[in-house]
Amino acid sequence: MHTQDLLAADTGMGAVTLRVADLDTMVTYYRDGVGLSVLTNAGGTAVLGRGTTPIVVLEHAPAMRHAAPHEAGLFHTAILFDTQADLAAALYSVATKYPRTFTGSADHLVSNAFYFTDPEGNGVELYWDRDRTEWSWTHGMVDMATIYVDPNAFVQEHLTQDALSLAGSRPGRVGHVHLSVGDVATAKAFYVDRLGFATTAAMGDQALFVSAGGYHHHMAMNTWNSRGAGRRQQALGLGLVRIEVPGADDLGALVSRMHDTGVQTADDGRTVAFEDPWANRIEVTTFGRG
Repeated sequence: MHTQDLLAADTGMGAVTLRVADLDTMVTYYRDGVGLSVLTNAGGTAVLGRGTTPIVVLEHAPAMRHAAPHEAGLFHTAILFDTQADLAAALYSVATKYPRTFTGSADHLVSNAFYFTDPEGNGVELYWDRDRTEWSWTHGMVDMATIYVDPNAFVQEHLTQDALSLAGSRPGRVGHVHLSVGDVATAKAFYVDRLGFATTAAMGDQALFVSAGGYHHHMAMNTWNSRGAGRRQQALGLGLVRIEVPGADDLGALVSRMHDTGVQTADDGRTVAFEDPWANRIEVTTFGRG
């Protein structure tokens, strides 16, 4: 791909919106369990984050149905912590208060990650990145693996009282968003060829990892639970994925790419919105908007 066909190197992910049936229960999980701060909570919408950075937007939608197990949608929202101490504090908090929501852990070579499922079935990853100088690349693809990490040992080694007591005020952000999709080829055609991410890793026809600027991945798509899934119907779960680009020129270039490849967009000059092939809603804004 030509440089002009790629998202800007500084592109990142914004807050993920989840439609939820029980707003109070979900706010409590992400606040008291994961350790996020409630930034706003009014009118049926709660925004939680770390510091002043929104991470999860919870929209109360009690009339909506739960999605079927094999539909497309969210696989997990991945929250990135700046330090191992901050990650250990979040891990300790959610594992202590909601131990049954823990689903696994992994050293991915580029990161350490711990996985949970929130009370309404949305996947959550809590992770910390190794320095980029420690990542290995082979023929343009980042080397990743899945090696077991003992969560108790991780907490014992890295937890500090400061990180635990200051959890909600400490830095953190959405590092990547992982989706369940119907097939990987279609995902690549959309997220790489149209949207402008670069492929950083692939697992045959099972999973695809993509990023901007040489990150290990800003988004991923897999078919592990959803092979053959079609467009989503309105349901609880994923409501919106946000992508943030540096400036207006980057947003304009994206609009041109999408139009040139036949993707319909809604553009108000500040935010560009569109759907992927499975009706997952994507909004792209410049930093600090949305």
